[in-house]
Amino acid sequence: MAFYTAPSVLLFLSLSFLFAISATHSAPVSGGGREDVLVPFRRSVVEGQSPARLLVENNSFVLAAERTQRRDPLNGFKSYNGGWNISNRHYWASVGLTAAPFFSIAAVWFLGFGLVMVFICCCYCCCPRRSYSYSRIAYALSLVLLILFTCVAIIGCFLLYKGQGKFHSSTSTTLDFVVGQANITVANLRNFSDNLADAKKIGVGQIALPPPVLDKIDGLMVKLNTSMNYLVSHTSDNSKKIQDAVDSVRLFLIIVAAAMLLLAFLGFLFSVLGMQFLVYFLVPVGWILIAGTFILCGVFLLLHNVVTDTCVAMDEWVLHPQEHTALDDILPCVDGATTNESLYQSKEVTYQVVTVVNQVIMNISNVNYPSSVGPVYYNQSGPLMPILCNPYRSDFSSRTCITGEVRLEDASQVWQGYVCNVSNASGSEICTTVGRITPSMYARMTGAVNVSYGMYHYGPFLAQLADCSFVRQTFRSISQNNCPGLGRNSKHIYVGLMMVSAAVMLSLIFWVIYARERRHRKYNKQFIVRSAPTPLQEKALLSSPRS
Repeated sequence: MAFYTAPSVLLFLSLSFLFAISATHSAPVSGGGREDVLVPFRRSVVEGQSPARLLVENNSFVLAAERTQRRDPLNGFKSYNGGWNISNRHYWASVGLTAAPFFSIAAVWFLGFGLVMVFICCCYCCCPRRSYSYSRIAYALSLVLLILFTCVAIIGCFLLYKGQGKFHSSTSTTLDFVVGQANITVANLRNFSDNLADAKKIGVGQIALPPPVLDKIDGLMVKLNTSMNYLVSHTSDNSKKIQDAVDSVRLFLIIVAAAMLLLAFLGFLFSVLGMQFLVYFLVPVGWILIAGTFILCGVFLLLHNVVTDTCVAMDEWVLHPQEHTALDDILPCVDGATTNESLYQSKEVTYQVVTVVNQVIMNISNVNYPSSVGPVYYNQSGPLMPILCNPYRSDFSSRTCITGEVRLEDASQVWQGYVCNVSNASGSEICTTVGRITPSMYARMTGAVNVSYGMYHYGPFLAQLADCSFVRQTFRSISQNNCPGLGRNSKHIYVGLMMVSAAVMLSLIFWVIYARERRHRKYNKQFIVRSAPTPLQEKALLSSPRS
């Protein structure tokens, strides 16, 4: 479970954004039309790149190449050169080999000490005669070492407890940041979808959006809503699972630290007090717990290496946006051409909405119609209204505003000065004062402007989703702000586990040694007392005539 948490946190955002991005991509299809599709882009390798940095089989840029050069047990212990790639079993085998020393120590300890205990039991049962030799140096040295290793075990437990607390905090902080970024994506896509829905309702006077544009809006809204619903569910489920895993790891490590601390304290106490039976009872318990903590130490060393590899890989992925890497299998990005296509519909809707508003201004509001014309007459008069600045040309390329045009963000304020007072006596709005638009027309026109501005405002965000720059910024932030804490705190955990395991292992050995020396010391003292002459015997010896 611990092994799963940190890499999942670091890559969770990538998996979530895959579905958000799919809603905004479009590509040309045969017949000149456009269809919304996800277009994964497999980048070509820049010419002149060093061969040592490439994977020959798929022509990819190798992430964290130098750090991940380890022996691969699945390939005859040859050097692994595939870089960071969590979908490659050779990567897992090579990084797993870094924890092999601790797994080996656990196996040797479990089997070796088990055989020693069996041998001691056999000697105790088969050889009833026991030697009670006693050495003051051995007794004092065993006591000193027992105190020393018990103190080291306590320090290790403290370091383990402190490390797991910081690791839990840094992991939860990273998870909250990732979930927050995913929520930003959902909120922006939802606002964009709401603007699309409002765009369908736009109609000023007798003019509305063309039917083909409305059809495209319907198709895009279906994709957006499907992607948003999936992204919300995906984010919620995965964040809950990861948080549960992080909390479980924290609780488990707290229990391990408390159990090892209690074991070390009780073993020391029982040894010092001479409770030999209780010492022998704790020995098999400590034997099993020590083997388990060595295994945990290996697991967290492996986790530490994977976390550090992932952070280095994210750094390099951010710095090489044009390369195809192992991260592209998780997060398919698109090239510049596909990015432009992904924004096509938002630009088209913005352009069409501005065109509709300007048609109303030029063909209705700024024309002094006679009263006999009918619906287009409402007694408009006064200075001419400025038309709306269209941010795009007819080919949807960006353009700058010219003199006489009003910008989208200023339109509602500027046009307010052209609203007339109206009378509804005839059943329709007729201006009774100078003005070019009625209040109801102003409301509809400003509503259309707000939709256009919303579409234009969310265009850069859609571009960031499409070309992965939003995710790259997120990864850069995680790498700078979260990775140092994750790596440092995961290291503290396995260092604390290593200290606890080694200290309790040596303490356990000296429990037995000190208990034996203490028993022999006690026996020797009793033997000296029994062998010493009584006062009467001493008086008789002193009063007896000397030869």
